[in-house]
Amino acid sequence: MDQPAPHPYRDGLPPAPPGPPEGEQHALPRAAQVPLLAGLAQGPMLPVALVVALLAAGTTSTAAVAGGLAALAAGAILAGLGRYFAVLGAAERYAAERRREEEETHLYPERERWEVAAILHRYGLRGDTLARAVEGIAADRRRWVDFMMRFELDLIEPQPAHAAREALLLVLGFVGGGLLALLPLWLAPGLGWPGPVALGAVVMLGAGWGLAAAEGQVRAGGAARALALGVAAALAALLASALA
Repeated sequence: MDQPAPHPYRDGLPPAPPGPPEGEQHALPRAAQVPLLAGLAQGPMLPVALVVALLAAGTTSTAAVAGGLAALAAGAILAGLGRYFAVLGAAERYAAERRREEEETHLYPERERWEVAAILHRYGLRGDTLARAVEGIAADRRRWVDFMMRFELDLIEPQPAHAAREALLLVLGFVGGGLLALLPLWLAPGLGWPGPVALGAVVMLGAGWGLAAAEGQVRAGGAARALALGVAAALAALLASALA
């Protein structure tokens, strides 16, 4: 007895047509890039702002460096813990929403099917095609809940296992950026505040540029945003010292 010929497509899905020879060129930053570059962009802000304020108030360069280091340490701890708890919080929210969606597919399956249909309808599916697509998605509960999480709630599953690593990378970048900004005042106290300000600006511009590139954003805009935050912090510190 002749065996039926195998289907030419795996599960009915045709093979991928030819595409760009270099593959899909999308912004896919490596896991270490974003927190490290974010730390570098943020690191100079607090220490430079405090150094400028202290020097403007007439303190010595040694005292200004000590204050800058204290601000750097405090800022690094706050940034790292903030990143750590943010990742864990996002994972907790995702888990809670997923449990709710799973419960709703059990308690209100017809309503959840309708919600799938409403989403697909926005993408142009109609009639029998829409009905088959809804049944295909709802046939597997995990796939059904995955669909609702992504397209109804716009949630992507976080990686809580990466929370500590992301926090550590952010702290390393933060400390590195801050130390680089303080280096001129440490090595040449006679330079005063222009040294930390200039080098801090270079670090923030470079890190903001790199961070925007890693995330597929406008690079000049990323550099400008990072520098603007640093300028705002320094001006706030100067204003506070003048009012003291």
